[in-house]
Amino acid sequence: QVQLVESGGGSVQAGGSLRLSCAASFPRWYSTNCMGWFRQAPGKEREGVAAIDRRGVTTYADSVKGRFTISQDNPKNTLYLQMNSLKPEDTAMYYCATRCFSTVVTSPGGFWGQGTQVTVSS
Repeated sequence: QVQLVESGGGSVQAGGSLRLSCAASFPRWYSTNCMGWFRQAPGKEREGVAAIDRRGVTTYADSVKGRFTISQDNPKNTLYLQMNSLKPEDTAMYYCATRCFSTVVTSPGGFWGQGTQVTVSS
């Protein structure tokens, strides 16, 4: 059973920072090429934020480049998203998933966590 549990969301003012964590639990038979962070704001499509592949290569959405950093702690099976200089438009539910980066999520697939809410006020 693949389990992904996000934490670290909250409410901050614009310019603030948050660090999201995703604790992953995988059965021995499971492997994934990528892990990623995605977000969805009310009334909008689910979009890619950042992803990291098994070589450690990272990909970011243009809107977060230079502000967000994705990383992973392999021994702990934990994925992180450091978010700095947050903007009101970053407000969304953030999900981690066993998926590679895509600008917009248009197809099913991968395993998803339940999400953690990030709210940025101006």
